[in-house]
Amino acid sequence: MKLTSKLLAAIVVSAIACAAVEAQDLRPDNVRVFMRAKLEHSQKLLEGLTVEDFDMIRKNAGKLELLSQEAAWQVLQTPEYRQRSLEFRRAAKALKEAGENKNLDAAALAYVDVTMKCVKCHQYVRGVRSASADDIPA
Repeated sequence: MKLTSKLLAAIVVSAIACAAVEAQDLRPDNVRVFMRAKLEHSQKLLEGLTVEDFDMIRKNAGKLELLSQEAAWQVLQTPEYRQRSLEFRRAAKALKEAGENKNLDAAALAYVDVTMKCVKCHQYVRGVRSASADDIPA
């Protein structure tokens, strides 16, 4: 099946948005390296989608799913952050399964879902950190 032009445009916009979020995120070096690895897997996913390489999709979605279970992923210890991480893992698993099933349309939709969860979580983390910084007296 071929992707519709709107779906492909959504994928590209989502990838750019996730890359922009990653580029703006200022964290200690070890977490930055970890997040860079996440971004590289996301970029490989987009490549896999565009060339219909289902093994590349499956492999990189699986790596994202595993990365989300690492200690470096846990930048906050809040119930909302834990829920967002769980939702990200589920979306990455759906993406991996779409790759295993060689279903390009399902993989593309799952990629958009993964990317949106990434962007929204980074937005949440920045908001929590900003609120915490505002609580510190000058």
